Formats: sequence, structure tokens, C-alpha cells
Amino acid sequence: MCICAGAKVLSWPVHMIYNVFISTLPVCPFTGNVRRQRPMGPTRKTTRVSDKSEPQLPGTAGQKSAKPTLRTIAVMTGLAVTTVSRALSDAPQISAKTRKLVQEVAAEIGYLPDRAAQRLKTGRTNVISVLLDPHEEILDFATSLMHGLARALQPTPYHIIVTPNFLDGANVEAVNYILRNRMADGLILSRTEPFDPRVRLLLESGLPFVTHGRTEFSTPHPHVDYDNFAFAMEAGNRLIAKGRRKLMILLPPKRLTFFQHMLYGFMTAVRESGVEYEIPDEIDLDSPVDKIHDFMRRRATLPDLPDGFICPGEVSALATITGMTDNGLTLGREYDMVAKQTSRLLGHIQPKIDFIYEDLSAAGEQMGKFLLARIDGAPPGSLQDLQPPQFSIPDA
Repeated sequence: MCICAGAKVLSWPVHMIYNVFISTLPVCPFTGNVRRQRPMGPTRKTTRVSDKSEPQLPGTAGQKSAKPTLRTIAVMTGLAVTTVSRALSDAPQISAKTRKLVQEVAAEIGYLPDRAAQRLKTGRTNVISVLLDPHEEILDFATSLMHGLARALQPTPYHIIVTPNFLDGANVEAVNYILRNRMADGLILSRTEPFDPRVRLLLESGLPFVTHGRTEFSTPHPHVDYDNFAFAMEAGNRLIAKGRRKLMILLPPKRLTFFQHMLYGFMTAVRESGVEYEIPDEIDLDSPVDKIHDFMRRRATLPDLPDGFICPGEVSALATITGMTDNGLTLGREYDMVAKQTSRLLGHIQPKIDFIYEDLSAAGEQMGKFLLARIDGAPPGSLQDLQPPQFSIPDA
């Protein structure tokens, strides 16, 4: 399209002519809105300055609430990024003075390493996964274990992820899921079985792990366990020494390894002394508290009642006492009791009970130390611990 302009002929594209035409209209022909006229001449770019400007880290100008990075620390310290990275990793090639400076600056600005980037670079997740069976019998079981584990991992870069095991049996699928997705650098298990399928799978996979409880596999693996054989035998001997002539023990489920340990310890005590004994089949350590209470209440009405009770948990001990009390029987007079204590709570409620203490927090801390050592390549046979029982005899 051509337009005559005096003696000159200008050749403009159609769309340019359309734009010029539209821009001269005070009202948009399509919407009817009044157009704001753009002033002629060069425009001046203005910058709005906030009255309350936020302080920024060096090297992060123009960024709001920027996440501190290795480069941020490098700018603040005047060091190279590679030097900062090595200093944060405690590389021995970096001087102690430089490492201290870098780590202090990192702590001051709240630097956290990018876990995804670290996983790509090192192949590690910096995650420890814990598979726990949350059962109501042992008070503070999970809390105490986790407290000790966190104490062991506190000076390390590892994070803890807890996976509850709500099944009656070993949760093999949970272990499979962790292995398939490479979700952790190490795993901790509780409540083991003699030939635990989770342990078998982990032995085959090569993933470092520690169990709270033993197995009967010929291949050694790291574990921390409580000496339940000694607990049951010592508890039986204590009741026999008090003159009790018939003992009853509440055992854990038969599928668990420490069922055998506790049973053998109890049978050792009663057979050496020749006293009578009773082991109930209707209830076990994992039975609901109301079921244990109802059983004990009914048993107290039947002849040949035991006069010495061994309870491997505080909840079962309380249920037994209330069942006896419902029938007018008094602890310390018609019967005595030895119970395993994990929370130190029951001693304040029933001071007449003899307690044998299990330190779950110490077990958790030991498991954490063993797992770190196993991740670093320590042989599994050297990472095994059997905790002894600790007697607590009430005052006369």
C-alpha cells in the first residue's frame, strides 16, 4: 500500500498503518474504552524504593529472601566455592581455621545443603529410615528409642524418617519400598522374628541396617537387644526368694524372637527351684489392656491362683493389679509382682512392685552409633550389643 506525502511516496506495510490509525483514536473502536494517550518523546524509567528495605546478604542484591548457597558463603568469606564446599565437608586438606570460619558463617546465615544436589553428587540421601511397631504395651517405646537415636545422629547431616508398622507381621513391603526408591542410607528395625523376612531382604540388598532385637540367621548383622532371658530368670528368682510358690508370666507373641528368650529364662528359674508355674494362652504382651484385665479378673476367681506374677511391660502390670484388686486381692500380701519398666512411671504409682529397668533411650543411641559405623564400612559382627537388666528393689 502506498501513501503520497508531498513529492515522496512512502511504502508501509498494512499492519503498521493499522497501528498508527488505532493509536490516534481516543476511544477503542472494539471495546469503547477511553484510551490513555502515551506522551511523545523518550520515557524515563523510575524505580520504586521501599520505605522498609530488607537487609540482603552479600552477593544477593535484587533477590528477596534468597536462600543462602555455597556462593553466598564464598562471597562473605572471600574464599573459593570449592574451598567452602570442602570446608563444610570437614575435608582434611582444608585448615582447621578455615573450616571453623566457613562453618560459623554457614550457621549464622542458616545455610542448608541442597539434599537433591547432594544425592546426585554423592549417591547418598542423608536420611535414616526407622521402621517402628507402635504398640501400646510398652510406655514411651517409640519416643525413648527416637530420643536416643536423635542424640547419636545430632552431630551428623542425617535426617530421620519414621515409618510405622501397623501390621501383625513383619512389614516387608515397607522395606521393599525404601529399597526400590533408594529413600535412605540406612534402616533401623524393631521387634524382630527368628527368621525375619525384612532382615533377609536387607542382607541380600546390602543396605546398612541395625535391628532392635536378634534373629537366628547364620549371617551376622548389627543389632542391639535387651537380655530378656536374664530378665525372666531374675524376675522368677526374685519372686521365689520372697516365698512365692506358683508363678505366672505374660509372654510376648510367639512369632517374636524375644518370646523364646523370655520363655527359656522363666523355665530355667522355675525348674531349678521346683515351684509350680502357669503360662496363659488367651493373652500375650500385645493383647489390649482391657482383655488382660478381664482375664486376670476371671482368673482370680478360680482355684489354684498364682501368687507371683511377671509382667514384661508396665501396661500389663497395671491391668494385672486392677484385675486382682477387683477380687479383693492386695499386692504385697496375697501376691507379689516383678515388672519390666521403661518409663520409670509405674514406680511412682505402685511402689510395691519390683522393677527391672530397660533403657530404651540408650538402646536407640547405640543403634544410631552402630548404623553410622556400618555405613562407614565397619564389619557387622562387631556391631552387636546385649543390654543387661537393671534391678530396682523397692524400700521395705
